Amino acid sequence: MTDHDATRLQQCLERLRQGDRAAGGELLAHTCERLRRLAHVMLKGYPRLKRWEETGDVLQNALLRLSRALEAVTPPSLRDYYRLATLQIRRELLDLVRHHFGPHGDAGKHQTGGDDLSGASAPPAYERSDVTHDPGELAAWGEFHRQAAALPAEEQEVFDLLWYQGVTHVEAAAVLGVSAKTVKRRWQAACLKLHDALGGRLPE
Repeated sequence: MTDHDATRLQQCLERLRQGDRAAGGELLAHTCERLRRLAHVMLKGYPRLKRWEETGDVLQNALLRLSRALEAVTPPSLRDYYRLATLQIRRELLDLVRHHFGPHGDAGKHQTGGDDLSGASAPPAYERSDVTHDPGELAAWGEFHRQAAALPAEEQEVFDLLWYQGVTHVEAAAVLGVSAKTVKRRWQAACLKLHDALGGRLPE
């Protein structure tokens, strides 16, 4: 995100506050590509999961969530917009995991290649020695998102901007009104907490 991008997004928010609904579409378009990459990262390497989901499905659902949220509330600042967008992205990614790998999920009712996909008696994904192409790895993503949402507020905000929104340390500092050094410190603290919470096993 360049300074020009930040200025354009802020202008979109101002137009949205003035009742220009087209500005909401521009905000969604800005978020779309980042969300596509996040969904792709979670879903790649899971050929069996493609029975139920494609990256485009996740993308569409999350954008619908964000669109509805923007109809209900207009974020007063770019910082608030990123917070709102990240919340919708995280909810959709978590719902993806719950839908397929929860107690009543589709993945728990089917087998592909003779593998048991229920994970009912399996240990947590981060304790497994071999999770290549294992739906348990997607479940590990679910825990990753839950732990990210549980970070202390300042660290969560920095983590959300850098990881979910893909901005740089300098850009995050401008959005938050702090120094790049502060962003770096909060980012490192957030990553350390996630590492500890997940037993040192981050999703691939």
